[in-house]
Amino acid sequence: MTAYTAKRLPVHRGPAAWSAILGTQPPPVTLENDTTADYVVVGAGFAGLSAARRLNQLQPDAKVVVLEAGRVAEGAAGRNSGFMIDLPHDLASDNYAGAGDDRVMINLNRQAIDFARSAVEDYDIDRKFFDPAGKVNGAASTTAEAHNQSYAKHLTSLGEDSQALDPQQMYELTGSRHYISGLYTPGTVMLQPAGYIRGVTVGLKARGVLIYENSPVTSFERDGSGWTVRTEKGSVNTSTVILTVNGHLESFGIERNRLMQLFLFAAMTPELNSETLTKLGGQPCWGVTPSDPMGTTMRRIGTGQGGNRIITRTCAALRPGMTATARDLSRASRVMQRKFDQRFPQLAGMKMQYSWAGHLCLSLNGVSVAREIEQGIYSGCVQNGLGTARGTLTGIAAAEYACGHSSDITRYFEAEDQPKRLPMQPFREIGANAVLRWKEWKASEE
Repeated sequence: MTAYTAKRLPVHRGPAAWSAILGTQPPPVTLENDTTADYVVVGAGFAGLSAARRLNQLQPDAKVVVLEAGRVAEGAAGRNSGFMIDLPHDLASDNYAGAGDDRVMINLNRQAIDFARSAVEDYDIDRKFFDPAGKVNGAASTTAEAHNQSYAKHLTSLGEDSQALDPQQMYELTGSRHYISGLYTPGTVMLQPAGYIRGVTVGLKARGVLIYENSPVTSFERDGSGWTVRTEKGSVNTSTVILTVNGHLESFGIERNRLMQLFLFAAMTPELNSETLTKLGGQPCWGVTPSDPMGTTMRRIGTGQGGNRIITRTCAALRPGMTATARDLSRASRVMQRKFDQRFPQLAGMKMQYSWAGHLCLSLNGVSVAREIEQGIYSGCVQNGLGTARGTLTGIAAAEYACGHSSDITRYFEAEDQPKRLPMQPFREIGANAVLRWKEWKASEE
């Protein structure tokens, strides 16, 4: 193709709470003129900023421009649960065990974590935004407990550590009697995702990377031997475009009818006062993922991450139009309130301060799209619900492809198949959402 035009721009439902609790950002710089660059990165999330950082490492004298549709840390990068997971975490499985070579994926995930850790050190990001605390798979039913036991055996076969937690230990950790057991694994980093993304942005700017916010890319087209990337108010002429827009890759006509546009939902309490914290009990910071992937994620954060708060994440909806509806968020908010009340009856009825939707992109066969699309166009997209670690990896891969650099990361993505074609509409949306609701019902206790 010689031209790509965005049919949709990102639309977000609800506030980006992780960013809101950190306070206001400096005013954005918007692209409002015509300029040139060696590389243009489209998207300033985990993938885009990782790509920019890797470009800066490989070619420190290159001019790198990053174009972000909204404000940094207020898109999908600031709407996740903040778990940067090293171990297999296949959302399509019963117990997270992957279908492929889990040892390879663990090694790659740990490279992503090391890359993020080095960014924290290099850019002097607040260490509280990058907490290597590990996480717990919580079980609220015997079925879920069996999933944990199966997963623990799988981890043992891989030579990985885990620790079983009994009901009392789960209570002492969370302040909740809801869980009958848990499985602790030490390798997960608990991010304040907006804090991390904001910090990387500041660090990259200090090294000469130009980051323009509120500058959605509307099109890019071949211009001689290079490309012209257009926004609403300006343009950039470049030899190389790196797309790190996750599911919005399809907005530009790439991998059409092969990407599943999924929304997950989350809610966050107001800051908890001393009286409420006494009622709650438990430890000040922890993260619990459900033993059943369709269950409810819970996380508690402390003062260094934006205040003493609890985050609840549950419910999913497939929306090929890439926009969650008000009804989706309303339904999810009711469910999340119920899940919160079940886990913390001592705080039941507490009204959530924030509720929001976060956009994920998956493929049927669990592959990413991290490769050269055509000469001068590279993609680091489709994170399959694992945006912090997999997004970091796809961003690194896209940058390395663009620089002609080969690594374990590029070789992994080079070997992946193309995403499988999806069923035709309306069967795709109706069928997928029916399956999601059924899986939510099966995982109701979780």
